[in-house]
Amino acid sequence: MNNLFEFKTLQKKYDYLAPDGSEIRLLPTLEKGGLCHCTLPVGMTSSAVKHKTVDEVWYCLSGSGSIWQENNEETKVKDFTCGDCFSIPVGCSFQFKNIGSEPLCIIISTMPKWPGADEAIKVDGIW
Repeated sequence: MNNLFEFKTLQKKYDYLAPDGSEIRLLPTLEKGGLCHCTLPVGMTSSAVKHKTVDEVWYCLSGSGSIWQENNEETKVKDFTCGDCFSIPVGCSFQFKNIGSEPLCIIISTMPKWPGADEAIKVDGIW
């Protein structure tokens, strides 16, 4: 039997390390999408990946980061901080790093819901 809603409290310990190396804390998930809290500690750079089937929208809660994104048409590097929001379309290669003095914390919405670790394909990044 399905519950009417799912309620979660953000935990101090992460649920797992993402394929890119960031700390993932799971938040509610529905059939058509999911939400998680992502932390990249001070001084860390993620592995470069691209997704096979999911689109993502990222919202920075705290810290400062830099993201590299590349698809068949363009390449860009953009710094971001608290309050910035951006998309990562399916098939877009990306890599991000913490460029600040505090943990980089991001809320990530995934559509459809995250299918598992095989979703991310490692690629060559710039860092």
